[in-house]
Order: sequence, then structure tokens, then C-alpha cells
Amino acid sequence: MNLHSLVYGSGLPLLILHGLLGSSDNWHTLAKRFGNYFHTFALDARNHGRSPHAPDFTYNVMAQDVEQFLHEHQLGAANIIGHSMGGKIAMKLALSHPRMIRRLIVVDIAPKRYARLHDDILEALSSVDLSRYTSRQDVDRALAERIGDQTTRQFLMKNLSRDESGQFIWKMNLPAITQQYDRISDEVDSDRPYEGPTLFVVSKKSGYVLDEDVPAIKRLFPRAEFVWLNVGHWIHAEAPEEFLAISLEFLKRQL
Repeated sequence: MNLHSLVYGSGLPLLILHGLLGSSDNWHTLAKRFGNYFHTFALDARNHGRSPHAPDFTYNVMAQDVEQFLHEHQLGAANIIGHSMGGKIAMKLALSHPRMIRRLIVVDIAPKRYARLHDDILEALSSVDLSRYTSRQDVDRALAERIGDQTTRQFLMKNLSRDESGQFIWKMNLPAITQQYDRISDEVDSDRPYEGPTLFVVSKKSGYVLDEDVPAIKRLFPRAEFVWLNVGHWIHAEAPEEFLAISLEFLKRQL
């Protein structure tokens, strides 16, 4: 699995892993700024963005994809930032291959199993017959019948592209994501903790990480630090300056 990436800057490697239904493009602005300090790679996970599609869609295989990326680019150990699903991929990699991680930042996700949070969105995306539409505005209006929140639609519409014939398509592998969704909701666990430096940047509003999750997090990541911000789930988009400052302070401790 040859993952697509956007690349910025030079220095020690930093990998950025996006969340479910996102892509590297969501991180372009911040990744470019991280590139002032690190050799920064914003990756597209399998079945997302410009990375290949595949039927397998689990944290095991996605962590292996990142491991392969590190080997193929001869990056050695890297800093990793992972948001939501990307945070679970990063946690899985850290727990299974701790020597590949310098410092780990997990953004608004816990290693626990989650309820099905995206069924309405997946059903809405699947309900839109893209062959019927010739403009992005028409697709947006069709989505609006099922998804009223404009911010959510704008995020999802970043996945809209065209094939070689000019017909609209979704960049993500919607069938595989839908069929394997339970695997993405699953917990990340290990018999051995990751002993490296770890920072959890957590939303006070989203409900993805609760006070009661902290003991389970500390069991797997005993050196975990926590920063709680009064914003929603897309912390890096809602508070980019604060997120950048917090992340750089943590990552530059090694320099």
C-alpha cells in the first residue's frame, strides 16, 4: 500500500494522520507551518484521498501502511500526530512498534471502542446518485436533504472529485468504509504499554474523550500528558494557532 502524502520542510520527520472521511488536504495549512520545523508528511490513509483503495480496513493494516511508509522513505523513527481515526492508527503503531515513534500526539480520541457515530453521514453519502449532478452546488443541495449542518457538508465535499470522463465521484472508498465501519469503531489495545512521550489534545465539547477514559489511556500510555481545549472535535481546524503552539512546544522538547 503506497500511501499518498503531501510533503513540507526538512529536519526530523513528522507524520500527520487524518480522521475518518478526511484527507491530507484537510491538514495542508498547518502541515506547511509544521514544515518550518520538521520534515512533515501529511498522509492519506488507505481508502481516503489519493491513496489506493482496498477491502481491508482495520487499524492493524493501517498501522502497517504507516510502518511501510516509514521504511520506504527511510525516515527511521518519526514524530506522529493523529486526529480521531488517525489517532487510533498512531496509537496502534506506537503500541506495536514503539521504536518507530519519537513523540506521539493524539488528537481527540481515546483507545476505547466507540458507538456507531457516523451511520447517518455514511447513509447520506451513499444516498446521493452522483451521476445525476453536474455541479458541486447540486451535490451540496442533495446532501443538505440529509445533512443540515453546513460545516459538516463542507468537510465531506472535500471528498468530491471527477473521474476521467468528468463524472463526479467520491475520493474515499465508501463501500469499504461502510462495510468495515465496526472495525474502525473498535478499541486499540495491547499487553505492553507505549513508554514514549505522548500528548493527548482533547476537546471539552465533543465528548470523544471523557475524564473517565484517562485511567485506560494512562495504562497504555503511562507518560501521557493532557491538554483540554474548549473547542469541538476538529481541534486543529477550530483552534489552529493554539493547536500549533501546543504541538510545537511538545515536539521541540527533543531538539
